[in-house]
Amino acid sequence: MRALLPDLAPWRSSPDFRLLWVQGLITYFGSFMALIALPLQIKDLTGSPLAVGAMGAVELVPLVVFGLYGGALADAVDRRRVILLTEAGLGVLAAILLVNALLPEPLLWPLYVVAGGVAALAGLQRPALDSLMARIVPHAQQTAAAALNSLRWQIGAIAGPALAGLVVAYAGHGTAYGVTVCTFAASVVLCLRLTPAPPAGDAQKPSLRGIVEGARYAWSRPVLLGTYAIDLAAMFFAFPNTIFPFLADELDAEWSLGLMYAAGSVGSLVLGLTSGWTSRVRRHGLFVVFGAAAWGLAIAAAGWFSSVWVVLLCLAVAGAGDMLS
Repeated sequence: MRALLPDLAPWRSSPDFRLLWVQGLITYFGSFMALIALPLQIKDLTGSPLAVGAMGAVELVPLVVFGLYGGALADAVDRRRVILLTEAGLGVLAAILLVNALLPEPLLWPLYVVAGGVAALAGLQRPALDSLMARIVPHAQQTAAAALNSLRWQIGAIAGPALAGLVVAYAGHGTAYGVTVCTFAASVVLCLRLTPAPPAGDAQKPSLRGIVEGARYAWSRPVLLGTYAIDLAAMFFAFPNTIFPFLADELDAEWSLGLMYAAGSVGSLVLGLTSGWTSRVRRHGLFVVFGAAAWGLAIAAAGWFSSVWVVLLCLAVAGAGDMLS
């Protein structure tokens, strides 16, 4: 049984890891509140699946462009500062959603602007956050840290959507956005306590050349290319979140919307709670393939059933596959 439980070594050995873990849990909770409220608000304003799906198109370019730049930025500046400023920026965007939701007639276009801004800030933050983990957690504990971080994500991804569905239904979009603003404020306070993480002495300023060098390095590493390709295929062809509001209507189970968003995280949580064995995996690429294949097959199966409980079960299996990957 002990071998199945998560390895807590990173939590015990690194105060900064503990801070980031708690900060991330708070941020995820608020983010998932907004993640449910935003497409629901677009659906309420337009009634159009295309309008909801367009949110993903608006997010794509900022995510790619700023994600590439964020990699170069993380190598050249203090990673703690990048995380702190992007968290503050995300809080400002959540405040914009709150103000818009409180208008007598909320506007549609700010929702897309905020969605693009969130994607841009997330793209800037993710490389700094990921690379900071490599600095504050010993190499031998990286797999354990990844499992604990995934576990944190799943807790937020279950509690956030499940509660958000109730909050939006009974208290409105404004309340959900208000909770999000509060969580980002708390996150900024925790980020201020992190140890500074300045760049190496020979670090170069962010530039197109640095981005190209990073791309060349990734291109030279087949294991990186393979995992990128697998994840891209899985997400491009089988990421169903934008259709959940309409799927709930089609199944005549509007009450299940929050559960649909949370179901994948339930499966991930079950796998995360029994993730101790992953520290002994040696053929990582093979298990990434297994996980991605399980995700795709389970999402496909969810599309074939008309029982909401079977659909939720399929989504939970998909989440377990994603967690494995």
